Amino acid sequence: MTAPDRYSLPEGVVGLNGPVDKPAPGTLPLRGDLAHIALAQSYLAAHYVIPQPRAVGATPATLKLNMRDDAEDGTTLPAGQEIELLDCAGDWAWITCGPEGPSGYVRLGQLAPVIDA
Repeated sequence: MTAPDRYSLPEGVVGLNGPVDKPAPGTLPLRGDLAHIALAQSYLAAHYVIPQPRAVGATPATLKLNMRDDAEDGTTLPAGQEIELLDCAGDWAWITCGPEGPSGYVRLGQLAPVIDA
């Protein structure tokens, strides 16, 4: 299944009708500049992304709350766990387990290689 098959694009006008509580870091895949496409009806971000399916590599990966090795740890995902890649910056990847989270940063090398079909 490809990423576009998993999530439908919002229809009609996307907007917010009032204040929205900001989720805790490491929960929903939402940043000020970018959010998971499934959150477009509920949260405001500058851009929305359709995630790319990937998987955690051969060893468990602990999500970081920021793109730094010394950042606070979030959830640890088991080896082989299917994830969704949202963004890459340098050798960091921002990933999530789905629109409900958890989300966080890992080094790109912690993800399983992409296998061309």
